[in-house]
Amino acid sequence: MKRLLILLILLVAVFFVGDRFNLLPKSPIDKYLPEKTVKQTVVYEESTVTKVVEDALPSVVTVGISKTQNGSTLQVDPSDPFSIFRRVPTQKKVEANIGSGFIVSPDGLIITSRHVVADTEAKYKVLTNDKKSFNVEKIYRDPLNDLALVKINTNGLKALPLGDSKTLKLGQQAIAIGTPLGEFTNTVTVGIISGLGRGITAGSPFEGFVEKLDNVIQTDAAISPGNSGGPLLNSAGQVIGVNTAVAAEGQNIGFAIPVNVVKNLIENFQKRGGTFERPYIGIRYKFVDRQTAVLNNIVQGAYIIEVIEGSPAQKAGLQDEDVITSFDGKKIEDDSLAKLIEEKKIGDKVNVTIWRSGQQRNLPLTLEAAP
Repeated sequence: MKRLLILLILLVAVFFVGDRFNLLPKSPIDKYLPEKTVKQTVVYEESTVTKVVEDALPSVVTVGISKTQNGSTLQVDPSDPFSIFRRVPTQKKVEANIGSGFIVSPDGLIITSRHVVADTEAKYKVLTNDKKSFNVEKIYRDPLNDLALVKINTNGLKALPLGDSKTLKLGQQAIAIGTPLGEFTNTVTVGIISGLGRGITAGSPFEGFVEKLDNVIQTDAAISPGNSGGPLLNSAGQVIGVNTAVAAEGQNIGFAIPVNVVKNLIENFQKRGGTFERPYIGIRYKFVDRQTAVLNNIVQGAYIIEVIEGSPAQKAGLQDEDVITSFDGKKIEDDSLAKLIEEKKIGDKVNVTIWRSGQQRNLPLTLEAAP
């Protein structure tokens, strides 16, 4: 009996030591399981997110606005029995955080949404993660997308790395950082890429500005007003999009402009020598499609509503009610005039074909810097 008990104790000891130091032979089922090694590192999803957020936060900013709003109020005027109440003009200074952004160069170049900085008469500021506040010195608003470049006067900032939106796949992780509702700075939400190539209408309740955008990224990472302009990141900490809108009629559906559009914007900015100047011709126009043109007995193109005084268009001889049918030999289709102008450089000479009073004319025009 004692021998049996000793033998049993020895067997248990051998099994324990062998399993502890991986000395026992593997069973047939072990070949279907992951290899166990001392050096194996298990990466949890939450550790990935926390690492991305930790690295990105110094590069994410809050955008604030400062402006004076004109209004009026009713006051009692006892001296006038026929009109007791009178309306008195008032002014109110508004200061609020309205959006987000992220740093793309150490010398103070920042990406945000165009609708966040749409008010050309307002002043804007940038609040960094370390609570420093900077006045926005210059703004370049992209005429084709809901994007803007803003410049602050500082150096030594940490820029976020830009990824490649062409490689995005449905289901991959997406991390959004921003200031929702203009109040909760450094808010982080996590989700996945839930759709690609969407067409949406973007806007801001703060600015009353909306526009149609194509080929945007859809995500279920929570995006709220105030998140606009903030980065959408992948699990490698790279920017894959710029948060721009939230679906009004759906829950957990947000949208972001692909980062490759941002790359093109920065490239165009650098081609111009790091300036915010861009070419313009100086007209207000409305695109006339083929159906509208037929109904109004005109031609398809950019119908000129107003020619700006002293502009390149006025110098070239363009007039109100002219219709631009082609620009530098390219036909105006699908409201493409703004894009064709944007592709040119300041000082370029182009040929503009117009329709006026039933006749076609060709006018030479020299592009100048937009005021």
